[in-house]
Amino acid sequence: MANPNFSNVGACVFDAYGTLFDVNAAAAHSRDRLGDKADRLAEIWRRKQLQYTWLRSLMGRYSDFWQVTGDALDHAMAAVNVNDPGLRAQLMQLYLSLAAYPDVAPTLERLRSHGLKCAILSNGTRSMLFSAVKHAGIYDFLDAIISVEQVGVFKPHPSVYQLAVDEMKLAPAQICFLSANAWDAHAASAIGFRVAWVNRFGEPKEMIPAEPHAEIRSLAEFPPLLGL
Repeated sequence: MANPNFSNVGACVFDAYGTLFDVNAAAAHSRDRLGDKADRLAEIWRRKQLQYTWLRSLMGRYSDFWQVTGDALDHAMAAVNVNDPGLRAQLMQLYLSLAAYPDVAPTLERLRSHGLKCAILSNGTRSMLFSAVKHAGIYDFLDAIISVEQVGVFKPHPSVYQLAVDEMKLAPAQICFLSANAWDAHAASAIGFRVAWVNRFGEPKEMIPAEPHAEIRSLAEFPPLLGL
């Protein structure tokens, strides 16, 4: 039986990094060169990547996500005392082909088979997103790939989520948004989306406004919310 919070949904919009794609995959793939520093570097890299998007948005100093990702990597490498330009280049290249989580393709295929539109709404640049999507083999399951480049500000600014409303040509309440980033899920709920927080790692709830409408542990748990 469908969850009543997810009735009349016409499109499913997904965050990309951390939701569809494993942001730790690049460092994990380079563990032979990073050794026991791989996990620490991955954690700092992701944390700084997000911090820099928020800080740049507040400062009114937008640079695209590729620049931010490189800046965050530079900070992370310095923090773990690694100075290796060749490794830096390798990690950045690997970020273009991050592994998708195993639940991604089956979920997208199931949603599309029931006539639902599917899209990505991400901080990533269009070129980054197209590269990741094609590498993961999920391009054919998507109706749109939407980047914050269009508005020149990062999530969680409301104008970012409005991009999905405009692209999908649906009212916010007809759009289901899925993100593994709790702050992202809250922000999407605040503008009226039906929101499922994909809490992959059992994180505690965030103490910010506009809670998600459901909490799931994987994308495989999402279709039943729609009665599929």
